[in-house]
Order: sequence, then structure tokens, then C-alpha cells
Amino acid sequence: MFFSESTGLRRIDASREYVYIRIVPVKKVQVGQVWKKADSGDSFLVTKIYSEALTTYAVLRKTGSEDEAPIRVKVHHTASSADLPGFSYTQQSDDF
Repeated sequence: MFFSESTGLRRIDASREYVYIRIVPVKKVQVGQVWKKADSGDSFLVTKIYSEALTTYAVLRKTGSEDEAPIRVKVHHTASSADLPGFSYTQQSDDF
């Protein structure tokens, strides 16, 4: 870690792939997010969110494979977060 007395800013010398980013819960599943499938490690893009009865579903398409059929995953909600069972949220480092 680097601390500059003149500016009072701290800079951490580390890659942009911080471990805590992967474990911070997602508050809401949204179109455009990228999720990684737990068993295969493949990345999927959320292309649509919709509700049926009292359940929310996310439609995911495998990144780089537009010819493959999309998959539908039930969104699991808790009081403070949302999750796609079998997937982990991957935040792109460009968002910083």
C-alpha cells in the first residue's frame, strides 16, 4: 500500500481482480451483467429479466456463442441481495 502525505490518498498496488469483489452480494440481477457458470466456468450475459406469477427469471446467453440456445434461470432473492443458483457474478474490472 502506498500513502501520499501531500494528497492524503492511499493507493493499493494490486491487480484489479480483487477477491472481495467476487464475494460481495449483488443487490439486483440486471440486463448486461456477466455471470460465470460454477461447473464449467463459462461466462453468460444476462439478456432479459422477466416475471412469471411471483417468480423472477433471467435469460442468459453464453458469451461468444450467439448460436447456442439461451437458458432460463430462476432468480433467488433475499432481503438484501439477488443470486442466480449455479452461477457467480463476475464484475468487469473496467467498471472502476
